[in-house]
Amino acid sequence: MTPLSAPLRSIPAWAVLQRRLFDEVEQARRVFRDRYTTPDGRLRGVAEFEDRDGVDDLYEPFFNWPAFYLLGGPDEALADSKRVWEGVTAQLTEAGMLTDEYDNGYDWFHQGESLLFFAGICAADPADARYATRARRFARLFIDPAQGNYDAEHNVLRAPHNGALGARPGLDDTVVPYSADRAEMRPYGLPIHGLDGIRTWDDLADPEKALRMSEEMHRRAQGDIAVNLAATSLAANAWLYDGDDTAAAWIRRYVDGWRERTGDSIMPDSVGPDGVAGSMQEGRWWGGHYGWTWPHGFHSVGMSALIGALNHALISRDDAALDLVRTMLDTLLAEARSGSVAESSYSLRGGWTARFGAAAQEQGMLVPYRHGADGWFDFGPLQLDVPVWLWWWTRSDADRERLERAIAGIPASADRIAPFRDKTEAGHEAGWFDFLSGRLPDYPERALEMALGQVARRTAMMLGDAQDPDATHLHFWQRVNPVVTEVLTQLIGGAPQVLYNGGLGHTALRYEDVDRARPGLPDDVAALVHRLDADGVGVRLVNTSIVHTRTVRLRGGRFGLDRIVRAAAAVEDSSGHPGASGTYASPIGAVALATVDCDDDLVVVLPPAHGTDLDLTIARATGSPRHLTFEGQP
Repeated sequence: MTPLSAPLRSIPAWAVLQRRLFDEVEQARRVFRDRYTTPDGRLRGVAEFEDRDGVDDLYEPFFNWPAFYLLGGPDEALADSKRVWEGVTAQLTEAGMLTDEYDNGYDWFHQGESLLFFAGICAADPADARYATRARRFARLFIDPAQGNYDAEHNVLRAPHNGALGARPGLDDTVVPYSADRAEMRPYGLPIHGLDGIRTWDDLADPEKALRMSEEMHRRAQGDIAVNLAATSLAANAWLYDGDDTAAAWIRRYVDGWRERTGDSIMPDSVGPDGVAGSMQEGRWWGGHYGWTWPHGFHSVGMSALIGALNHALISRDDAALDLVRTMLDTLLAEARSGSVAESSYSLRGGWTARFGAAAQEQGMLVPYRHGADGWFDFGPLQLDVPVWLWWWTRSDADRERLERAIAGIPASADRIAPFRDKTEAGHEAGWFDFLSGRLPDYPERALEMALGQVARRTAMMLGDAQDPDATHLHFWQRVNPVVTEVLTQLIGGAPQVLYNGGLGHTALRYEDVDRARPGLPDDVAALVHRLDADGVGVRLVNTSIVHTRTVRLRGGRFGLDRIVRAAAAVEDSSGHPGASGTYASPIGAVALATVDCDDDLVVVLPPAHGTDLDLTIARATGSPRHLTFEGQP
């Protein structure tokens, strides 16, 4: 067998920090588990639910626990994930929020947030028959017209609120005046533009107008909306178990329906019950619930369209559906203008102020997130999750240019490894991309240091929490979840953080601990993906142990859509000198190149204090994507 590793002259700092991060996250995760969950997995101190909202808030604090396990976290992370999912699901069922373990019905901006935890468990242990059965049952809610959500004749989901009870009428069970007194909603402005006599937010101070706004919101809450594209992740998750043709056909037909209605224009945000785009909005392409006008515009429409397009590309091996997102990005970039976050009126300005710090006062590129009766409005910095995922998926020059333009619009002094964190546990895409591009070589060390600091901060918040559990705010647990996976996903998986409103957990590489027959890196092993392009992946592996040999298997990413077909490894020549094939720049010193052919199954043995630098040739979109099962899982 050709040796693929060699003795290290020194153990790199990034590898030590990465292994330290695994240890610290696990310690902090157990503090969260013991402090905020009961032995049967329920969250402590959950208040009563007053409307359809809230299901997502109980699943979200754990959204990345299965991902942590898949990257190499301990077995307990998976076991606790399952225990908590079961407990929270029972808790929500008793509260009347679920039917047959699924959300009674709400919008997919929120359902997508709930889905991350469940889909993560499915990917982490697809051999668990309970979750496989659930995955298929949940997918049928949207694939099977008899379940009441999908209208096969018009190829639409029948309402903005959908779920276990089918298409639900309106936006809540009662019509409550949408009053100007709702101060928390004022930054988002009027939910519907063009109603007679209602031109500004203050007009809603009139009780009659507030009631008319609410009635009209409920009346228009029928037919399909853009964020429903995230429902394709339920079908794609079920398809990853066994390649079910019914699930694949539904994804193709449903996404293609949106593509056909869009044509060469920007994607509309709603389709009426008659299957006609904009028929509930007087023929306009904007104005739907969670659409271009209200409340978040591109923030929700762009992500949902991307999720649907990626699921279509996954099952079809055809990236053409991604044009839905390219058109959006090109339109927003064409409308961009210069400005500072601090002086903008962007409705989500607060998060960007925390992210940019002092740089929020500087000029940068602002793009419009929303469109209404007066054209484009609500200008803010372009969120990078959409362009970075677009480039990551295609690796095309054109998509790279879109991403480069978005990154160039960040204020010059903004710290791309700033120590901030929100519930999506993302936002450091620019620094990571700069590292891959050779512009920020110390990103791994600095990002891991930042992540360690975030774990420490979250743990301090937990240990200092003296509030009554019965008075806990529904978002509290999201704020203190100490499991940080963004940097681990970037460096180990070679991928951005998962798209938060319903994306699947794609990575560029998948790892297996061979000795324990389970997914993820073995103990003591660190990985650093340092190159991603159309041809392949560059990854360094380091065994930080000085006594234990570790064995790791690598496979192609995107759930196996990609295959590793060749590996060139930096290994020590038997004579101790560079071999005839030449030298290779690597942290393990003067080395020779050893090349092996693969069939998407590369096993690397790492003796104590050994490492390797692998140049992997990837045959993209040539594999058969599936969830992977392992014998050694808990």
